[in-house]
Amino acid sequence: MAERVEVRENVLKENDRIAGELRLALAGRGTLCLNLISSPGAGKTSILEGTLEALRRTPLRAAVLTGDIQTERDADRLKRYGFPAFQITTGGTCHLDASMVQRAMARLPAGDLDILFVENVGNLVCPASYDLGEDAKVVVLSVAEGDDKPLKYPGIFRRARLMMLHKIDLLPHTRFDRDAAIADARRVNPGIEVVETSCVAEPGLGAWTRWIEQRLSEKRQAGRPARD
Repeated sequence: MAERVEVRENVLKENDRIAGELRLALAGRGTLCLNLISSPGAGKTSILEGTLEALRRTPLRAAVLTGDIQTERDADRLKRYGFPAFQITTGGTCHLDASMVQRAMARLPAGDLDILFVENVGNLVCPASYDLGEDAKVVVLSVAEGDDKPLKYPGIFRRARLMMLHKIDLLPHTRFDRDAAIADARRVNPGIEVVETSCVAEPGLGAWTRWIEQRLSEKRQAGRPARD
């Protein structure tokens, strides 16, 4: 058991070293990096589709790195919006790590980016432990899931800056307790911010895109990378 713990610590130490390099590189570009994490099927790719559609009406430059165990379907979906989108296929690994992101970033077009979205592999456990050089982890919790997720998977809710309560239009058709989910998330992480979103009905993604704009403004004013 001690050997396994030591190996894991060494892996995370090397990951953190590379993540530090990524954070400096992103800071040099003035790029806001957001790491989206959720269970499979919570709606990350649909959120990114709606986000990129909204960004098409702005001068902001964005790109997406999306992780999956197999296929490039998510990247193909996102490329339709006119922004660079690259798939990271992990081949079985249940999370992205900093070295995967570093290699994928080499494929991004030259020039500065305003926003880099990283869509992590669908998993609430492993991705929480891996720093990718992001400015913030964003956890997406669909109301089609259990409202007890913040207590069952506290690691990601503790490390996330924002919780998106997604598919909120389905709330009347579920037993999901919105107030309990928010209270539990703040029990784990008192500082976590919360927005409610839907890709198909009100309230839409307005609160999410405004949150992105605020974080980008903060990063530009600070002139340095924000830590998650």
